[in-house]
Amino acid sequence: MPDDPTAARSLRVSDAEREHVIGLLQRATGTGLLDLDEFTRRVDTVVSARTRGELNVVLLDLPGLTHPERPAQVPMPARPTTARPVPTSTDTGHEVRSTLGAVTRRGVWDVPAHLVVRTTLGSAELDFTEARIPHEVVEIELEVVAASVELRLPAGARVDHSALQVTLSSVEHRSRGRTDTPSTVLFRLTGSVRAGSVEIRPPRRARWWRTT
Repeated sequence: MPDDPTAARSLRVSDAEREHVIGLLQRATGTGLLDLDEFTRRVDTVVSARTRGELNVVLLDLPGLTHPERPAQVPMPARPTTARPVPTSTDTGHEVRSTLGAVTRRGVWDVPAHLVVRTTLGSAELDFTEARIPHEVVEIELEVVAASVELRLPAGARVDHSALQVTLSSVEHRSRGRTDTPSTVLFRLTGSVRAGSVEIRPPRRARWWRTT
């Protein structure tokens, strides 16, 4: 007998369902049921899943999580089998890395020509508005997994993210368009964003001039 096309294992997966499952994986990672390598592997499976049956595979061995096919809750174990990940953050000037934690860089700082930003279940905020940028092109290599990155660029800066691979996530521009103090700096974004987000914002305090 052929499979029922309406069966849960045959239904197509929506982005909302993928995001829900990734949230469950985040919870499992935060409680120590998954390590970060396994979390990343399962996120890749969620992103590529086409049916609910394929989506459910990443949750089958995780107690305490609600499955689309099995709504009953299973009690969480008293002691997780894996040690709970410890939030970490690193900022070397040329590489920003955050795992479950947050990294914030504001004020005057020397921007390298090539900056690597790696975030997993964490966040990073880089404010370039008061930074020293002696380069015409700044390449930012992103590796974002279920995390968020916020970039505050100087007035008039240009952005190129055509080489950025984006999956189940977003890259949002919030620039104000034309400004009175144009910048010649080009920010080129490369790398990948999986189940995360990147926000590109203008300076916090924009100054406006009125001519009479």
